[in-house]
Amino acid sequence: MSLQRTLSIIKPDGVAQGNVGDILKRFEEQEFQIKALKMLHLSPQQASGFYAVHRERSFFQDLVRYMSSGAVVVVVLEAPDAVVRLRELMGATDPRQAAEGTLRKLYATSIEKNVVHGSDSDENARREIQYFFSDSELLD
Repeated sequence: MSLQRTLSIIKPDGVAQGNVGDILKRFEEQEFQIKALKMLHLSPQQASGFYAVHRERSFFQDLVRYMSSGAVVVVVLEAPDAVVRLRELMGATDPRQAAEGTLRKLYATSIEKNVVHGSDSDENARREIQYFFSDSELLD
């Protein structure tokens, strides 16, 4: 089984609630290797660029406003089947529908403030990682 990389963002609500350490610990407990990590405060332009795929959606402006409202932690994770495994660990977007023990069930407060982002495909993972990290910032 080959290793795959994916991107996760601990969103402003996760940072503000003090959940960064707990979430990073869960990544490591699930045998994800942290290959890069940084804390940022996204500008509206950065958030718009990152979520450009949703530009035509009704929630786009709210999403940009939310993602630029406070600090985020951006993390590159590596593991076998990393994309699928991270999405399982995150849980459903709506924390009321998320399975017990998932990050969103544990820490999210609403469908909008759902604590964590994870790439939804291998292709998007590559694009998202490149959006935040140069090759020299990624550990081998």
